[in-house]
Formats: sequence, C-alpha cells, structure tokens
Amino acid sequence: MSIAEGKGQVDLLKSSGYSDRAIEYFINKVNVGEIEKPSVSYAFTGPCGDTMQIQLKINGSRITEAKFQAIGCAGAFTSGSALTKIIKGKTLEHAEKIGEKEVIDHLGGMSAAKFHCVCLAKRTLDQAIEQYRKAKSKG
Repeated sequence: MSIAEGKGQVDLLKSSGYSDRAIEYFINKVNVGEIEKPSVSYAFTGPCGDTMQIQLKINGSRITEAKFQAIGCAGAFTSGSALTKIIKGKTLEHAEKIGEKEVIDHLGGMSAAKFHCVCLAKRTLDQAIEQYRKAKSKG
C-alpha cells in the first residue's frame, strides 16, 4: 500500500467515526491471525453477515494468547482487535464479564452504526469459552 493509499484509508476511517486507536488497530492488524495449536477455535456469523473466528490459548483458566480472523468491515476488525487485547492475561471468568461497553471504551468510542460489530466479537468469545469448557468437561 502506498503512503497516499494509507492516508486515504485513514481519512476515510476518521470520517466514518473511527477513533485513532481503532484506526491504529485496523491498519496494524492487531491480533489478526492464527494461533498454532489453540486451546479453542470458534467461528460465529452475526446477523449482519460478518463472520469472526476467535482462537485462544489457555493455561489453567488464564488466556495466554488470543487472536482472531474476520470476514467483515473495519468495525469487525477493530472490535476483534480490542477484545483480544483486553482479554490477554485474564481468566476465563474475567473475560466472560467484559461487556460491550468496555470494548467501546477501550477503542475510545465507536459509531452507533458499528455497535453490532462489538456484539459479534463478544458473542464469538463467549461461544469459544463455552466450547472450551464443554470439551474440557468431557475429558
């Protein structure tokens, strides 16, 4: 991507209501990718059609690594980046208690039109944790 293309993308994101932190996460693809041998990997498609996959590495009950991939808009990517950043190092119990407002606050705000992206990230995380616990209880 050229400098001009990058500036154009940043300008577009700013004019769409994304915060500086959200833009930084989107441009730098924070926590986007895959974990080698994750403890759990879960994908969820929201009602808007965006899909997110969250992968976690869990040691005991603590999340030691968190990454995601998405098929969706910038809102899905910024939400996934923020949520995975917040949950690293947290226990599963703590991660489950993190709400959409905490993710939005971490990003420095978000356009109301993109709140559903935060919900997508949170639902995907909750389902990943639930799947992990089910697999763990089966031995």
